[in-house]
Amino acid sequence: MSMKIRLARGGSKKRPFYRIVAADSRMPRDGRYIEKLGTYAPLLAKDSEDRVVMNVERIEHWLGQGAQPTERVQRMLEAAGVRPKTERNNPTKGTPGKKATARVEEKAAKAAAAAEAANAPAEETPAEETAAE
Repeated sequence: MSMKIRLARGGSKKRPFYRIVAADSRMPRDGRYIEKLGTYAPLLAKDSEDRVVMNVERIEHWLGQGAQPTERVQRMLEAAGVRPKTERNNPTKGTPGKKATARVEEKAAKAAAAAEAANAPAEETPAEETAAE
């Protein structure tokens, strides 16, 4: 039986509240769980002590039994100092999409055309020709 430490959603519509639970990975997200390990209230202020409440002893017990925390719970455990901070890398996350790339290329082409026009020798206008004579 593979165990997960994950969030189970509660609360009403648009008012989320999560329980941090140890559950069998085959069970539904909000379904049956083995033990409640804490709570997470995302609507509270980030510096509020009641935003994330965890029973660290029981979490360490389940981690010792082989339970795998989900990504969000892993971040909460890192913030609490229970787990070491891991390096995350998602190099494609910050790259611009097709439309943004096309806009940048179009803007660069316009800038190059404007610079070329500014550097080209200015031809004399008819008013300048008559003044020179």
